[in-house]
Amino acid sequence: MRQLLSISFCAVSAFAQNTTVVDNDQVKVLKVTQSPHKKTSLHQHSVNRVMIYMQPGKQVFEFPDGKKSVLTWTAGEAKWSPAAGMHIAEITSDSPVTIVEVELKKPGNPAKAAKPALDPVKIDSKHYKVEFENDQVRVIRAKIGPKEIAPMHEHALNRIVTYITDQDFRVTGADGKVETPKHKAGDVSFSPPAKHKEENLSDKPFEVLVVELKY
Repeated sequence: MRQLLSISFCAVSAFAQNTTVVDNDQVKVLKVTQSPHKKTSLHQHSVNRVMIYMQPGKQVFEFPDGKKSVLTWTAGEAKWSPAAGMHIAEITSDSPVTIVEVELKKPGNPAKAAKPALDPVKIDSKHYKVEFENDQVRVIRAKIGPKEIAPMHEHALNRIVTYITDQDFRVTGADGKVETPKHKAGDVSFSPPAKHKEENLSDKPFEVLVVELKY
């Protein structure tokens, strides 16, 4: 598993703007904008999380035993953040950072590990690539160029979708139904299983991160 990190990453503090965008029996998703150069209170995170960083940045973590750790990331990067102990965190880069925090409420189910025949990573590796995968999630990055089409594929699991860029799409379902979804960069949604093909109607490239829930 790539990007397995040894500490729990913090974005919640008195100096952050927090919005809950999804909260159900499977997952809680927060969108948090963290101010720079402000330390959080001492705290811990009790569940595993996927962290998606909308801007580049750097963060320092301080632990009760005096140890410190430094984390850096690029804009649009996703990282795995396992549950861990008490710590204080501070954004040490100079600009605010918005983080999409996907809190996982259930353990992974091995029965959900099988991939469908129309798994997008298998049939359309040009557009869909795995960022990392473990027993709870598979995180996929999709990049679809201007006016490009992603062929018919299937998302077999519930998933959290974080839009890195704006979306202007034509989506055709397996039943022939056509929809034209639009989203803004930074939007987050919970999506059920689906089978469809997608066309980017925009003259700009499209990018999205998909967190598939294996339970």
